[in-house]
Amino acid sequence: MLNIVLHEPEMPANTGNIGRTCVATDTVLHLIEPLGFKINDKMLKRAGLDYWDKLDVRIYDDFDDFLAKNPGAKIYMATTKAARSYTDVQYEDDCYIMFGKESAGIPESILQKYQDTAVRIPMWGDIRSLNLSNSVAIVLYEALRQNNFLGLKMKGRPRTFDWD
Repeated sequence: MLNIVLHEPEMPANTGNIGRTCVATDTVLHLIEPLGFKINDKMLKRAGLDYWDKLDVRIYDDFDDFLAKNPGAKIYMATTKAARSYTDVQYEDDCYIMFGKESAGIPESILQKYQDTAVRIPMWGDIRSLNLSNSVAIVLYEALRQNNFLGLKMKGRPRTFDWD
């Protein structure tokens, strides 16, 4: 099972949307405090729709608490400061993919320790970054693709369309 880690997320709508994506992909969501919102924020629940109660979400006091509770975790750091593309690594089916807060990303003090597993989403020009929930979806679905979608449904429901 894959894991998404949000380091100090600030916007409840992004976290709610990411939570919904995690439910749809059977992915665990890890939140590292401080959060820029309360976990019962209505914007968080609104973006997560009625899926929030189905989400496996774990909350940590800080990054050290996260490391202590997930010993030996293989962590990929998604950052605009990485040289390697997110498609250039092989994601293990139990790895953790970490994203930083919307305004500042992952702190340099953490990134320095994880340079070998830092990845980026290529972008054109001087664009600083993509929306956090979009970035999570892009990288998460690449990790899922590499792992044959880890038991997710691959066929949709047949529908009858009235073309008249």
